[in-house]
Amino acid sequence: MRKLFVALVASILMTGFSANANTINLTTAEDLAVSTNIQDEEQTTAESASFTQELKTRFIEGGPGFMGIVLICLILGLAIAIERIIFLNLATTNTKKLTDGVEAALSSGGVEAAKDLCRDTKGPVASIFYQGLDRAEEGVESAEKAVVAYGGVQMGQLEKNVSWISLFIALAPMLGFMGTVIGMIQAFDKIEAAGDMQPSLVAGGIKVALLTTVFGLVVAIILQIFYNYIVAKIDSIVNDMEDASITLIDILVAHKK
Repeated sequence: MRKLFVALVASILMTGFSANANTINLTTAEDLAVSTNIQDEEQTTAESASFTQELKTRFIEGGPGFMGIVLICLILGLAIAIERIIFLNLATTNTKKLTDGVEAALSSGGVEAAKDLCRDTKGPVASIFYQGLDRAEEGVESAEKAVVAYGGVQMGQLEKNVSWISLFIALAPMLGFMGTVIGMIQAFDKIEAAGDMQPSLVAGGIKVALLTTVFGLVVAIILQIFYNYIVAKIDSIVNDMEDASITLIDILVAHKK
């Protein structure tokens, strides 16, 4: 009996020790995981701060003259690009829904009801429809001329200020190359003044020259991406305008019969 009691007590003690050991191991694993996550976050923050500091240092080394002008090109180009993107997204219209609504309004309430629908709808397609419907009483040919003329006006509004983005795309790398040429000239001036070809003498000027070129190319690449998106968006809206205009003329012809 005594041996059985001793064995039972020993078994309980071993179980308790094993549970405590598992708890300690689990706690240690959790602490290790938390410590690893904290280290990863600190490393990511340090890398981000290091990149920002490196970019700032390189910008200062490039010189405030050309680098500042290139930065202005980037800021102005991005401002125009963002404004155009917002405008074009607001100008996008569900042409299928608008066309069906105009056709239904012409059948039920006549031209005035269709004009009211176009007046309450935003976008260049609705504006073109309104101009065509406003001339519908003068005949289909007059309506078609109004649609074509006002379509050109709307296209001009869609393409407003886009040429400035293309200007900044061309100007940024040109300024960078100019900074490169000036930096190389300064490097050769140092060589001429020293009368000796020492790498340390010209390394600074060449580095500055290359930094202006790199920064100008980066600005041009960024603006080019925005420019291509804007041009594609304009083409899509113009295609919708042309298709919708043809459909409107067909609806007016059918309504006159």
